Amino acid sequence: MEQVPRERDARTRLDLQAVGALLSAQRQRIGVYAHAHRPHPHDAERPLERRPDVIPDAVVELLEAMPMAAMLVTPVLDERGEVEDILYLAQNKHARAYSTTHVPLDAVPRWTGPVRLFERFPLLKHTRLPRMLAAAHRECTPQGPEAVEWFIPRPSDPPARLSNEVHVAPCGEHLLVSWEPGHRLRMAMGAQKLVKTCWAEWNLADDTVEPSVGFGYVLGLDETAPAPDLLGMAALVAPESLPELYRTLYEVLLREHRSECELWMPGPGPYKRVIRMVAEPVRPEGGGPVWAVRAVLVDVTDDRRRRGQARAADEEARRQRGRAEALAEVSHALRDAVLPRFAGELVSYGLDAVAVYRPDATGSGVGGDWYKARGLPGGRILIALGDARGHGLDAVTLMAKLRYALGGLAYTEAPVEQLTRWLNEVACDDGAESTATAVIARYHPERSLLRWTCAGHPRPVLLRDGRATQLPAPEGGPGVTLGVMPGIGYTAVETFLDDTDIVLLYSDGLTERRDTDPDEDTTRLLNEAENCLGGARPPRGHDGLQEYAERLLDRLDGPHRADDATLLALRRVPVRKEPTGSP
Repeated sequence: MEQVPRERDARTRLDLQAVGALLSAQRQRIGVYAHAHRPHPHDAERPLERRPDVIPDAVVELLEAMPMAAMLVTPVLDERGEVEDILYLAQNKHARAYSTTHVPLDAVPRWTGPVRLFERFPLLKHTRLPRMLAAAHRECTPQGPEAVEWFIPRPSDPPARLSNEVHVAPCGEHLLVSWEPGHRLRMAMGAQKLVKTCWAEWNLADDTVEPSVGFGYVLGLDETAPAPDLLGMAALVAPESLPELYRTLYEVLLREHRSECELWMPGPGPYKRVIRMVAEPVRPEGGGPVWAVRAVLVDVTDDRRRRGQARAADEEARRQRGRAEALAEVSHALRDAVLPRFAGELVSYGLDAVAVYRPDATGSGVGGDWYKARGLPGGRILIALGDARGHGLDAVTLMAKLRYALGGLAYTEAPVEQLTRWLNEVACDDGAESTATAVIARYHPERSLLRWTCAGHPRPVLLRDGRATQLPAPEGGPGVTLGVMPGIGYTAVETFLDDTDIVLLYSDGLTERRDTDPDEDTTRLLNEAENCLGGARPPRGHDGLQEYAERLLDRLDGPHRADDATLLALRRVPVRKEPTGSP
């Protein structure tokens, strides 16, 4: 009985040794590369032919007031007026602190005043910075942010790799260069916790780690614990995951391919945490060995657990009533638990909202329609309506994930354009089949303003003075469907509401029919929205708006509808108190 644990421990030690050997070999390759690409040695920085003019006090104060590392440089021009050199004139306290923590003491001479930038840091010549400096001087416009990656060789130790997001901006006759290590992630901490996603970059030359702010939280580490290097990651995962981690690192480091794996890690109680890791190689510009591993890590424990529970429920339902009946019951229960029932609670925020939902007429299962309307700190209202791809439990699971993610992200007070972009990243990370359309809005009652974005979804309809019109599309057209492509931007539309205005948000199942033209479907909706008014606005109060929404959906409903349908009706109401908070 003791032989099996002993053999498992021996296998674990061998797997850990293999990971360590792989990392050690890659570190040696980086050392060879750094040695071959090191700058020509020089005894000291050449003195300047003339001292630069004294920097005005206002510029010095501006430099010190910046909340990030920054330095002031000035271009040296040749006879043609082209930049031939850059003088490094001054730096602020954040730049000095950055140098203390990132630039090795034995790598460059102590900075005592203005020097030639590319003589002090020769390898910066081979990055994007010279082009940014020349463009900022020539065009007199800010440049960046752009990623600038380089390394500083050291006499005996491994090279120190630096990776920053750099801005260059004109500042009188000078140029202001500012930078931040890695990405600006502190504002995304809440989003990372909500969707249990983080990322990190492991520098293989010096074993340093640049993690996101949610890295320790996703991995279940103590708040004070440092981010582990790759060998430390190997020690954290369960023994059965070590072969998968080795395979992924082998693909990234030696084959220079993007790779992914699922890592099992110790979790609370008897459960293990499941981390999905997607990693890619980072190589120097111009070629060279992989000198860093960049990865996104997602805690999929709950998803795996839910999927396991769904499979168990499916098997039980198969024995009792059959798989289709069981999935329909689970989906209906989840939808009822997720989607709200409005009872006029938003009136104090300056808006009344009602929702009507009908499942599809074909009996193929509950779809992915979802909606949200809730008050936010500061007196604003978050409003959204979307449609997750497919039917059944998978669609409801995706719509629930998007809905809860949006509810948490809205508390960052970011504009709706950024909320939509973040929600797109959540959908993209969920898998190739996890796509959804949505309209996402925020209502500002003090201005009677509705700001909204569109991600592949039918545009809202405005009822004003008895006429129904579809709101104009954002500049450049409706945005891309959520989950199709990461890194997509979205544009907001601003709609000011009058006292009697009603705004209708709806899913495409309300209008679309098989073998019909989409424009005809929209026209039918506009006509019926006007006809339901009967020449008069809906009665005041929540019940009057509810009755109008149900009557409109009844007119558009029928046996030919092949998808579930959702209608969300909004009406402006007087605000009794002045909202507070940022616009």
